[in-house]
Amino acid sequence: MLARTRYQQLATIRTPFLDIAVQASLLTLPYLIKQDTYGPNWKNIKTPWQSVGAKGVVNLASKLMLALLPPQTTFFKLQVRDDKLGEELEPIVRSELDLSFSKIEKLVMQYIDASSDRVVLHEAVKNLVVGGNALLYMGPKNMKFFPLNRFVVNRDGDGNVIEIVTKELISKEVLGLDLPELETKEPRPNSPASPKSGLPGLDEDDVEVYTYAKLDEKAGRWVWHQEVLDKIVPGSRSTAPKSVSPWLPLRFNTVDGEDYGRGRVEEFLGDLKSLEALSKALVEGSAAAAKVIFLVSPSSTTKPQTIAQADNGAIVQGRPDDVAVVQVAKQADFSTAMNMAERIERRLADAFLILQVRDSERTSAEEVRLTQLELEQQLGGLFGLLTVEFLVPYLNRTLLVLERSKQLPKIPKDLVRPQIVAGVNALGRGEDEKSLTQFITTITQTVGPEIAIQYLNPEEYLRRLAAAQGIDTLNLIKTKQQMDEEMQAQQQSAMTQDLTKQAGQLSKSPLMDPTKNPAVMNMMDGNSENPNPTEPANQITAGASTGGNIEAGGTVD
Repeated sequence: MLARTRYQQLATIRTPFLDIAVQASLLTLPYLIKQDTYGPNWKNIKTPWQSVGAKGVVNLASKLMLALLPPQTTFFKLQVRDDKLGEELEPIVRSELDLSFSKIEKLVMQYIDASSDRVVLHEAVKNLVVGGNALLYMGPKNMKFFPLNRFVVNRDGDGNVIEIVTKELISKEVLGLDLPELETKEPRPNSPASPKSGLPGLDEDDVEVYTYAKLDEKAGRWVWHQEVLDKIVPGSRSTAPKSVSPWLPLRFNTVDGEDYGRGRVEEFLGDLKSLEALSKALVEGSAAAAKVIFLVSPSSTTKPQTIAQADNGAIVQGRPDDVAVVQVAKQADFSTAMNMAERIERRLADAFLILQVRDSERTSAEEVRLTQLELEQQLGGLFGLLTVEFLVPYLNRTLLVLERSKQLPKIPKDLVRPQIVAGVNALGRGEDEKSLTQFITTITQTVGPEIAIQYLNPEEYLRRLAAAQGIDTLNLIKTKQQMDEEMQAQQQSAMTQDLTKQAGQLSKSPLMDPTKNPAVMNMMDGNSENPNPTEPANQITAGASTGGNIEAGGTVD
């Protein structure tokens, strides 16, 4: 089947979702989502009467970006599969593996930070919030985004995508193809290059490029190609394993049986429409109330020209009763409209999480965790859906691209398992930290710190606390063996210092003075002998203390 034909078939199912997305875009960010048309309609953008919707979308998208791809930290961890290597690993081996994994994680995050993925993803997240759908294509060099009006999908009964068709308008020069070989004798009526297309404002050098991707269940691979003028572009066929597919169709909210998602704005579309009408009425009413008009009685002697031409402070003839000022007595109506608008704004602010003001200069790990907790409480299982449809395939594809480009060593998938530590998993780590700290505090307050330290293992506590915060403890926390060795070394050092101190005190005693003990001089000259080595050396001390003479035989007089 032709890609153009399949696109038109699936576009029929997409129509109601696209219509709602366009309405949501007009009330928030009008430029974001448009109908599936070309031409001047793209330029007819009307600014909403209120800015609450735009502020809410941008704020919620920024918080989602902070939770999915947090800066200055990694959103995944590489862990050894204990079921493959065994649960009992040598500490040295595991430490070396953790160090290697930490280096790989840093390389991956450096690659992501240097790329334009965050910029493209932020645009996709805004489309998710407004329209509920977005499509990402992870090419070998960069990431590409498709809005809802430029792609269609087909899902099976379980919600898995089995078909994707995209439509782009590309210049012939940019396409870089020998189009005469692809063209037929008569131009296709759907082609913008055709005079029969009836699409004004289009360049005749532009052509529609369709990309048709389909899942081959038997082979477990995605297969796709591109078509121009209903002809397959030479060299455009590509394949990829299902687990590392470059095609990432994303949804914000899902409904069973629907091929497309629903956005956050759709859930509050009624409030946005009401606020739009109230804002328009208040602005127009305020403008009318601010207009100053003077009325002059037709039968009065005061002439309107006199009042109109009079300068400020001028003295003219007339009666005050002949002139009146038009006043709009709508203060009560304005007050009612303003109160209702304020109530709606508060509801929308709570829905799009714009009540919480960030006052920190740098993004901390605790702020990221609190943001993730806030999003999870407000948006339900959004993280679970984005983890399955974005984070996991995004990470797998990124690792594959880096391995193929020789920027990373090949990771054995059967031994190493990547684990997402953003979203719900990050929330779990935060709750583990909170529970652990609360437990230690309760134990200390109950039995006292002296007794608590007898039952608790400080090393294990520090390791669990670091794991809850996602901190690598390699060469950071000392083991029990290292602490014992340091204790022994300190004891030996103290003993050595004591012996040195005692030796210094002994050297200052009269016994070691050569003027008072001649034997010391003989010992320094090397003439001292002890013919009876079995006798203790302290006999010399005893002889000297009695003032006797020491003979060659070593006897004491």
